[in-house]
Amino acid sequence: MTTRTRTMAAAIAVAAAVTGSALLGASGAASAATSASHGTLTVSNGTKYVLINGHKVNFGVNVRDLAWSPNGAKAAFVDGSGNLDIANPDGSGRVVVAKNPGNQNWSHPTWQVTAKDTRYNIPAKDNLIFAARAGGVSRLKYISAKAVHGTPKTLSLYGDPGPGGALPQTGNVWPNAAGHYGTSVYANDHTGAVYIRDDYLRQQGGKLTQGSEPALSPNEEEVVFVRSVAGHDHVLVEDFMHGNHIKDLTPHATTDYSEPAWSPDGKTLAVRTPSGTVTLPANGTGHPTKVTSTVGLAAYRP
Repeated sequence: MTTRTRTMAAAIAVAAAVTGSALLGASGAASAATSASHGTLTVSNGTKYVLINGHKVNFGVNVRDLAWSPNGAKAAFVDGSGNLDIANPDGSGRVVVAKNPGNQNWSHPTWQVTAKDTRYNIPAKDNLIFAARAGGVSRLKYISAKAVHGTPKTLSLYGDPGPGGALPQTGNVWPNAAGHYGTSVYANDHTGAVYIRDDYLRQQGGKLTQGSEPALSPNEEEVVFVRSVAGHDHVLVEDFMHGNHIKDLTPHATTDYSEPAWSPDGKTLAVRTPSGTVTLPANGTGHPTKVTSTVGLAAYRP
């Protein structure tokens, strides 16, 4: 991580801490899905049933890589036809935001939502960012979450100005946005690294560390990610506020831990394993606890 990127990440985190963080919630049966408590754990696995608070909710189409909007009102996902959809928490009101043109693999949508900033004349954002692989090449794309059968655009990825500041434009996967400033993190298949992208006063970004499958904390002060250690995939966390210290949250792993997701309060992580989904304290003080045998992508509904 360069000095400039380190300063940028810390500045984003400090600004976010001043403003505060996000919300969450969901339920079990489809009829109750809209009245669940905040912070409900959900798991999507490519079938039409999404596990919400331990109950299967039928979304009517296959659901992959589900992600919740910051207010918990909508779910974004890739459907069985490869399109990018949004729907209500019970699966109703489904809208195809962008139709896959074919011969592309879309994955891991994330919501980028910011309020209008009149001080700096920055418009509000309500976007979906996702990875699109075509012809063996993966790029990050974005589209307005309000679009209907819209056309995604390529996401800008500008690095630090000057020599060595250029960022890879292809091979980028697994975007994850959080906080109030449109900040996101993502991984790169070619470099094996995790990157941060700032999209507030001006778009800039840089490399953070080696790893994959990153997730930015709700207050933008930390990023969790996956790294192979001694034959297993471990979950680690980098703390922007304390010298970019990196800590292994699964130091005694005897299985693979992957695809970490933050709880809305930033205290808990939900993580995928080959035998189901576990949760663990985000500060590294506890051990993983299995919460469901359902294997899939975990997400917390704000």
